[in-house]
Amino acid sequence: MDLSPDPGWTPLTPFWESMGTRSFVSSDDGDRIRVRYYADAEGRTWARAWFGPGAEGPPGHVHGGALAALLDEAMGMAALATGRIVVAARIEVDFRALVPLGEVVTVELAVEEAEGAKVPVRATLCRDGEGVSCQATGLFVDVGAERMGRAAERAGR
Repeated sequence: MDLSPDPGWTPLTPFWESMGTRSFVSSDDGDRIRVRYYADAEGRTWARAWFGPGAEGPPGHVHGGALAALLDEAMGMAALATGRIVVAARIEVDFRALVPLGEVVTVELAVEEAEGAKVPVRATLCRDGEGVSCQATGLFVDVGAERMGRAAERAGR
């Protein structure tokens, strides 16, 4: 599986690594979901992901919950890339086509203009040459670095 970036993309450090924790969604050595995040020269955020046998729903295909979890995490990463520390308030996923296991997909992310602490984000997941498999919109709330830091301290991190 090749999760490498397109030309001009630079890797982003996932928020859980900077906090010294693990991702709920992905791991580097698991059989469920593997993901890498990138920014392009225009400041847009992208993800490349692979779904293994541990993410199976319909036979041979990715479970919708695994797709939703990836899109939730990816939209949070896109908001983080703009300097905001967010949590999800609402996400909505539209499934358009089944995603076969073992394929690498690309997620394009767009952060809309924030209104105060509310940060709207869109995600589009595509299979190479197959078009859109699912789309998501999310409303994230900026909780600020201090508040997130206190939550991490209480959790013993």
